[in-house]
Amino acid sequence: MQTSFEGYDRLALASTIRALLVDGRVVDEASAGQEVEIIVDETPFYAESGGQVGDRGEIRSSGGGLVSIRDTQKPVQELWLHRGRVVSGRIGVEERVELEVDASARQASVRNHSGTHLLHAALRKCLGAQVMQKGSLVGPERLRFDFTHDAALTREQIAEVEDLANQWIEQNAHGETRHMRYADAVASGAIAIFEEKYGDEVRVVCFGEHSTELCGGTHARATGDIGLLKILSESGIASGVRRIEALTGLGALAHIREQERRLEQAARLLKAPVA
Repeated sequence: MQTSFEGYDRLALASTIRALLVDGRVVDEASAGQEVEIIVDETPFYAESGGQVGDRGEIRSSGGGLVSIRDTQKPVQELWLHRGRVVSGRIGVEERVELEVDASARQASVRNHSGTHLLHAALRKCLGAQVMQKGSLVGPERLRFDFTHDAALTREQIAEVEDLANQWIEQNAHGETRHMRYADAVASGAIAIFEEKYGDEVRVVCFGEHSTELCGGTHARATGDIGLLKILSESGIASGVRRIEALTGLGALAHIREQERRLEQAARLLKAPVA
């Protein structure tokens, strides 16, 4: 049994339920109120991988059942588990269903994931090619990026990295995806995460001349779709490993507005102009 992922280009499609699990047990059907794990033939839901969290959304059955999907996982290669709760009706094995990804959450993850690639490239440009990714977390709410560096970044260095990433966003460089042999991809300059396991053929994501990385995640069509990248914090998490947390798009705008609100509140308390 395996699942075909069709979610790079589609956020909704019809498929057939091939297996259902309730409390870890294989069942033939599930009804309202039950927590379920669903396996289908093909899906638009991205399963958590490479630092990007799994998609959420809905699965609707032909018989009127509705499942709210809160997470998607890939316990083994080529097998997707859609985890959620039956909200109403019932669902059963071999039933035709409509799967629909939460579009706003996916697009927020896309902005954060593509922003992570630009952040990585900007760090290497500003700090040196010795900077390498040591981990990441990409979801709709934020991005987190761990990298090798032997000292805390100064305020000026953080501003330089942030400015460079936003310059690339403003240039609206086209995003391109290629499938290549692993050796050819590395020889062409694509950055690989050495802790990751890659097959003979890999997916390479490029944004103009700024960023080229091996990555299976979902990404923006162009850097301009990211909108804005705002670094929130930089800290050390281990010897020689630093962590940056950041926001993109509307999340970054919401953060800036919250900072403005706090500044205005402080100004009122101090009975002084904001400036």
